[in-house]
Amino acid sequence: MDPRRLAERIVTSVARRTCDDLSRKINEALDPETLATLRTSGRGGVALAAALKMLGVPYSWGGGGPDGPSYGIGRGASTKGFDCSGLAEYAWAKAGVKIGGHTSTQWHAGVHVPRAQLKPGDLLFFAKDPRNPATIHHVVINIDGKRYLHAPATGSNVQIDQWTTRRQAEYAGAVRPG
Repeated sequence: MDPRRLAERIVTSVARRTCDDLSRKINEALDPETLATLRTSGRGGVALAAALKMLGVPYSWGGGGPDGPSYGIGRGASTKGFDCSGLAEYAWAKAGVKIGGHTSTQWHAGVHVPRAQLKPGDLLFFAKDPRNPATIHHVVINIDGKRYLHAPATGSNVQIDQWTTRRQAEYAGAVRPG
């Protein structure tokens, strides 16, 4: 067999398995009701669906952007992946909205919404001093007001987490880009 054809078959087979594994992870992580909600959630649903496809991608400090995972800077220079703001920028770029690549610009990239009115895809911000946006240190993508998707820290991967007491204490607010 021609080596190029063999290589194409191998790559196609690996890609198919990877896509199947990813679909299974998303379906296991989210209940059918939440998945159905994504389809009717406008740009936020598009952004969240794009971000969910990145489940398992490594954290890379300074990594990621509108085109997807990239090598970061500093301690992220040897890892291709996302940091928290890079993942948010990627997700919203897939929904056709430019939000910038840093939490400080993302904080101003849309309408601020009360926590009681969160929708899928809204950006949630966490700060050392929640009353002072200058201290924001983390952004996540809302799933359903109880869970969110994010790139948490060096050594981890893009994952789904739930609100914790610590996150509750650091919550600075939410933005709906658009």
